[in-house]
Amino acid sequence: MIVADSECRAELKGYLPGAGEEQRESRVRRGPRGPSAFIPVEEVLQEGAESLEQHLGLEALMSSGRVDNLAVVMGLHPDYFTSFWRLHCLLLHTDGPLANSWRHYIAIMAAARHQCSYLVGSHMAEFLQTGGDPEWLLGLHRAPEKLRKLSEINKLLAHRPWLITKEHIQVQRAGRRVPAGVWGWHGAWQAAQGEAAERVWPCLSSPGLAQTGEHSWPLAELIQALVLLTHCHSLASFVFGCGILPEGDPEGSPAPQAPSPPSEQSTPPSRDSLNHSGGFEAARDVEALMERMRQLQESLLQDEGASQEEMESRFELEKSESLLVTPSVDILEPFANPDMLCFVEDPTFGYEDFTRRGTQAPPTFRAQDYTWEDHGYSLIQRLYPEGGQLLDEKFQAAYSLTYNTIAMHSGVDTSVLRRAIWNYIHCVFGIRYDDYDYGEVNQLLERNLKVYIKTVACYPEKTTRRMYNHFWRHFRHSEKVHVNLLLLEARMQAALLYALRAITRYMT
Repeated sequence: MIVADSECRAELKGYLPGAGEEQRESRVRRGPRGPSAFIPVEEVLQEGAESLEQHLGLEALMSSGRVDNLAVVMGLHPDYFTSFWRLHCLLLHTDGPLANSWRHYIAIMAAARHQCSYLVGSHMAEFLQTGGDPEWLLGLHRAPEKLRKLSEINKLLAHRPWLITKEHIQVQRAGRRVPAGVWGWHGAWQAAQGEAAERVWPCLSSPGLAQTGEHSWPLAELIQALVLLTHCHSLASFVFGCGILPEGDPEGSPAPQAPSPPSEQSTPPSRDSLNHSGGFEAARDVEALMERMRQLQESLLQDEGASQEEMESRFELEKSESLLVTPSVDILEPFANPDMLCFVEDPTFGYEDFTRRGTQAPPTFRAQDYTWEDHGYSLIQRLYPEGGQLLDEKFQAAYSLTYNTIAMHSGVDTSVLRRAIWNYIHCVFGIRYDDYDYGEVNQLLERNLKVYIKTVACYPEKTTRRMYNHFWRHFRHSEKVHVNLLLLEARMQAALLYALRAITRYMT
């Protein structure tokens, strides 16, 4: 991943200030192909390429063959990209418990869960470049059993991480009969429904990961694999959320994703740094948002917060209302690409709302009971010390990133807005912060933004240009990319918290 061919590198150079006139004219003749299907080519390449050159040294990156469309779009926020790049290199390119070819195969498995051909294709190329066996690319059935054993936890991390329990880590025999209730909340639910006290639970029938033997996963290897899986799941969200295009596509069409209605396909993206669609109404929406932010900040300073009971009630209300936040019914299911399905087991398994009508939901994950700062970070530092610090820096870089601007306004404290976005993403994954008033989410996040956030975080392959265009209509495209950085990191942290909690319980 983040590998560009010579053509792509030449294109990037053509957009830099020192580029020759012949290169720029060539770009004009060849049309508006760019890194994103959603963002005007002039803005993302001009700002993104310049940012990478100034902050990371584009020449150094290109000389190693490591600049692609994803990097240029992410380069709109170079301070964050620096943290991202360090962890990405550690996970995939530096020495570690897992062989490099295995890491790229794990990345293929992760990206295939979301049918992200952009990431699958790039990691297939790197898998072969690092000495991977071409036979494995024929499908998961050709890979070693040890890799195949990751398939179940890959599925859960990608779509329903709250289902992960210590039993996924423990030693298990295939098809072993276990008492109802052993599988955490789900077993208790089945017992409450009056099902047999003993049964085979199919989705957990594969042996546990951290067992001893030829195909076992030592905890150090398992931690790296889990971080890599969540890294690639969330990166697929960024690819679809920003409409990242494959580098080798001369027509500039996006990577395969959910088909869009005809009216949507004909909607062009804005041509300005500021998205002026919506006119006066959109500008008025910005002013109203800023006023709500100001009022919330004043109430926080005056300690006018709600009681614990009221905040819990507002969380449950927000969690229930998220059921109604779904893509339009006219968005078709993504086309199942057979080239990616061969890396996927149980392809129909996907995200389901944490709270569904007519079913008993799993217990809410109270963030204070298992925090990243106090629990997850320390566990990773013990088992994967090289990755713990870089992960923490990346989370912090995304969460605290601000330019103190909103649309056409500067000097704005955006902390309450960024916190609302982060906590809403965690909310749709069932994570609650006891000290946060979820009433702020409804005050600050418009419905179009909620639809976009939930789609990109939970089923990114359904993201469309219309969704991207319809939220924050008067904001800069770089601000929408900023939202995607929060999405990427909040989603990754949510999945990791569930997985790390399961490992902690397994170890104790």
